[in-house]
Amino acid sequence: MKKALVLMAVLLATMAFAGGAMAQAPATAEKPAPAVEKPKAEKAEAVRFSGAVIAYQPKKMIKVKRADNKEMTFSVTAKTQVKGEVKEGAMVSVAYKQEGDKMVATGIALAKPKTPPKKASEKAAEKAPPAK
Repeated sequence: MKKALVLMAVLLATMAFAGGAMAQAPATAEKPAPAVEKPKAEKAEAVRFSGAVIAYQPKKMIKVKRADNKEMTFSVTAKTQVKGEVKEGAMVSVAYKQEGDKMVATGIALAKPKTPPKKASEKAAEKAPPAK
């Protein structure tokens, strides 16, 4: 009787292990682990600084001074978008981002010249119908 009990125990253990192995999915049907996403490099947001050009060297640097006498110097690269003819004394708006300890210009645009406001007599003359 002892032999029968031992034999039954061995058979049950064998079936338990075999059943566990059968329940597993085949090795070839395994899904690959999801790809780990690399953290995207955060882009520095562009900031603007407007003023008069003090110094300008194309594809090298631009130095701008605001009305409150604050001056900033920016690196100008081949990727910097320049709209208009930049020269000393011109009013510009510089879009830039900070890269390390440098301020790198991403865009330079000439400021539109301000037109003086029209006087009331000039406005009335424009609205009046032409004389016949």
